Amino acid sequence: MDLTTVYTDGACSGNPGPGGWAWAVPDGPWASGYEPATTNQRMELQAVLEALRALEGTLDVVTDSTYVANCFRDRWFLAWRKRGWRNKAGKPVSNRDLWEPLIEAFERGRFGVPRWVKGHSGDLMNDRVDALAVEAYQRRRGAAG
Repeated sequence: MDLTTVYTDGACSGNPGPGGWAWAVPDGPWASGYEPATTNQRMELQAVLEALRALEGTLDVVTDSTYVANCFRDRWFLAWRKRGWRNKAGKPVSNRDLWEPLIEAFERGRFGVPRWVKGHSGDLMNDRVDALAVEAYQRRRGAAG
């Protein structure tokens, strides 16, 4: 089985505000993108979604977002579906448009439960994708390499 490790991150200046997302494979490709008006949580999700779109095979996703990691670890989406895409408070689930394709990919086996790493703790790859995401919103454009 071909398994590719990919680090993902999202960043936002203000919440909402201009934001950036990024993903990177150690010693491999990377990409970042920009949204003019968004939230940090949307950018965290967008980073994973963009990695899935760009990379083939099965991914080992590494994130500093508990929002992303805990959804898959604790299977929040099962309750969301049962409640008609409403959260425990009865309100519509935020970012459903991003969650749905991610959950579909997860259920198809494109990636397992994301591994969580503490942000800003010296993990070199997490620091790299954070810097790429911040650079994307600061420059108001994404990049790839």
